[in-house]
Amino acid sequence: MFGVKEIDSVALADILENAPDSIRLVDVRSPAEMAQGVLPGSEAVPLHLVPLRATELLESSKPVVFYCRSGVRSAQACAFLGSQGGDPERLINLRGGIMDWVRQGNQVVIPESPVMAG
Repeated sequence: MFGVKEIDSVALADILENAPDSIRLVDVRSPAEMAQGVLPGSEAVPLHLVPLRATELLESSKPVVFYCRSGVRSAQACAFLGSQGGDPERLINLRGGIMDWVRQGNQVVIPESPVMAG
């Protein structure tokens, strides 16, 4: 997406394998979507909560990689946080989202916490 820094699934998998503590991984999907599987080591911040947690996300000591189903909502999160003064080099969108992650043969895990039914 124009104006948003992106990473592809291959590069992200490499980082998660070799330096998982070098980034913060944030899932912006709905709880119902997350119940189907998440990237290992990710945290849940549904898109509608990003504005409420903007200060915390912007103060992260690590680059933040956002992901969703296809990469559209996570790009919106990056763009929003960039408009709030965030460093666009530290707000990174997973190109193709979790769909591309799985398509590339990477694993997802089922979250441990129960997800409320919608």
